[in-house]
Amino acid sequence: MLIFNSLFSLPFSGRKRAAKIFKKEPAEIQLRVLKYLVGKSSKTKWGRLYGYNKIKTLEQFQAQVPLQSYEDLQPYIERMKKKEKNILWPGKIIGFAKSSGTTGAKSKFIPVTRDSLKKCHYNCGTDLIASYLKENKNSSLFSGKTLTLGGTQQKNDSDFYVGDLSAILMSNLPFWTYFSRTPELNIALFGEWEEKLNKIIDASSKQNITCLMGVPSWMLVLLYRLLEKTGKKSILDIWPNLELFIHGGISFEPYRDQFKRIIPSDKVKYLEVYNASEGFFAMNEKSGDSDMLLALDYGIFYEFIPFEDLNIEKPKVISIADVKINKNYALVISTNGGLWRYMIGDTVIFTSLNPPKIKISGRTKHYINAFGEELMVGNADNGLEEACLKTGAEIREYSAAPIYIKENLSGRHQWLIEFSKEPDDLKKFSEILDTTLKSLNSDYEAKRYKDISLGFPEIISVRQNLFYDWLKNKNKLGGQNKVPRLANTREYIEEFISLM
Repeated sequence: MLIFNSLFSLPFSGRKRAAKIFKKEPAEIQLRVLKYLVGKSSKTKWGRLYGYNKIKTLEQFQAQVPLQSYEDLQPYIERMKKKEKNILWPGKIIGFAKSSGTTGAKSKFIPVTRDSLKKCHYNCGTDLIASYLKENKNSSLFSGKTLTLGGTQQKNDSDFYVGDLSAILMSNLPFWTYFSRTPELNIALFGEWEEKLNKIIDASSKQNITCLMGVPSWMLVLLYRLLEKTGKKSILDIWPNLELFIHGGISFEPYRDQFKRIIPSDKVKYLEVYNASEGFFAMNEKSGDSDMLLALDYGIFYEFIPFEDLNIEKPKVISIADVKINKNYALVISTNGGLWRYMIGDTVIFTSLNPPKIKISGRTKHYINAFGEELMVGNADNGLEEACLKTGAEIREYSAAPIYIKENLSGRHQWLIEFSKEPDDLKKFSEILDTTLKSLNSDYEAKRYKDISLGFPEIISVRQNLFYDWLKNKNKLGGQNKVPRLANTREYIEEFISLM
C-alpha cells in the first residue's frame, strides 16, 4: 500500500513547488495566467471583438473587457452549442455543465473545454488526493473504491454532453480511474433520482468503500437510506475501511454533527473543495482546515469586487495583489472554459494572504439585507452551528427571509428549519442563534439594538422532507441542486410555507 501511495504522490511533487511559489508570487502567477488566457484566445471571435492582440497589461484588460453576467455571454454560448468554433475559446468543447444556480428556473450552460478539463478539473483531483496521501502516509485509500454521488447528463445531436458538471467529469475521466470508483457509469449517470439511490445502494453496500465524494446534503440522503435498508446504526458497520469524504457545493458546517454521528470515527477525514460548474477554485490543504487554498494556476484568473461596491454602476475591481484579509468580495473569473470577467455570484473572504486562503461567505443574490444587516450565508451557517452545539440539535435543511416592517411592528427574520434532531429548547436555540449572529456581524448587531428596526428572529420547525419535496416538485433532486439558504424577498419562503 505504501508503494501505491508513493506512485500516486508523484504528480504532487511539482504541485508542492507551485504551492511554495504561491506564498511568494501569487500576483505574478496570476498575471501569467492572464497572459496565457488572453494570448490563447486572441484569434477567437471574442478575442478579436475586444482587441486581445493589443492587451499587454492587467489595466488594459480591465479597460477593454467589461464585466459580464451569464446573460451577457449567453448569445456566444448559444453559438458554441450550435458547434461554431473559436467563439469564446479555441479548441474542442467537451460539453456544457447545466446549472440553474441555487434555484433559478432558467438553466445556464457553462462550457467545458479540453483545456479546462485538463488544467483545472484534473489538476484539482490530482492535487487533492496527492496532498491527502502526503498527510496520511499510512492510508489504505486505494485498497478500496471511491463512491461518487453525482448528477446526470444527456448527449445531444451535436455530439457533446449536457448535464451536471459531475456527470461530464465522470464521463471523461482517465480509463484507470474506473478500476477504483463505484458505481458503474450507467448507474452513476442514471436519470431518475429515487431509483438511482436504490441502484447505488445495491451496487455499493457489499463493496469495500474507502472514500466518498459528493454534496453533503445529498450524500446524507444516500447514507440514511443505506442505514435504513441494511438495519445498521453506523456506516462503519457497512464500510469499515472508510477513511475520507471529499465534499463541496454547500457549506459542510450544518451537517458535520450528523456525519460524525453516523460515521463515529476520528480516523475518517473530511476535505472540502470549492467547485462550481464554472471550475474548481480552491481546496483544503489538509483535513480539519476551515479555509481553502486558492488555486492560482488552474487556468483561472481571479478578480474581486468589494461587496459594498457591488451594486454601483462602475464598481471597483481589484486583483489578488490588492485584496485584504476579512473583507467580503464578490468573485469575478476569466477561465480556460471561455468565461470572461464573469461574475459567478459567490462571495469570498480571505483568511490569509501568504499563501492566499479563502472562505466562501455567501452568494451575491442570496443574503438578507432588508434592514441594512447584510446577513451572509457564512454568518447563518456559523450561527446555526453554535445553536446546534449548545442545544443538541441537528439540522437537515434551512431557509430564511425577512418579514418586513408593518405598521408599528419591527421587521424580523423568519427561519424555516428542518431538524433531523430537535433542539432541547427551541427558544434557547433562537436566543443562541441571535446572540451568535450579533457577535459575527456588527451590522446585524446594530440593527437588532433594542428591536428598533430588526426584531428577535422567528424560528419555525418544519415537517420532515419539506425541502426535499420542494426540490422534487421543481425536478431538482440530486446533483448540485440546493435549497436557497437566504433570500432578500419572500418568494421562496412562501413556496415552502405552502407545502407545510
